[in-house]
Amino acid sequence: MSSLSNSPRRETLGDSRLRKHADYLRAYAAARKRQSATMSWFLAPQSQEDASGLHAGRVGLTVSKATGKAHQRNRIKRRMREALRRHVDLVPRGFDLIFHPRPAVLTVEFGELEAEIVRILEIAGKDAARGGKTASAPPARMAPGS
Repeated sequence: MSSLSNSPRRETLGDSRLRKHADYLRAYAAARKRQSATMSWFLAPQSQEDASGLHAGRVGLTVSKATGKAHQRNRIKRRMREALRRHVDLVPRGFDLIFHPRPAVLTVEFGELEAEIVRILEIAGKDAARGGKTASAPPARMAPGS
């Protein structure tokens, strides 16, 4: 019989998840929608009051009812959470990243899904390293003659 203290610690998303509706709304307002093969995603810098002392990156996941029935949406979320859990260390610090999976996530092999999530996390990391300039919304245009 093995001791629980000897078992390897399983990493979870835990504190790396977006939980408040206001955080999602702020991230949507500050980010630009990006597309990949099976999902769209948003990368937004955290506001000063959202960022904790360590400025850890956070991940959000939303699956709309248009994606499928409840059991399909739940399966999509389980698959996405597992892939994200394995690579939570790639989430850019000081940024919020929100995923919107499409129904294709149900049929794609898990390895392909995980590879796509890693690719998105790497792109998000590069955008964050540039200061989030490509992840933010484009500047408002001024009216002619202003």
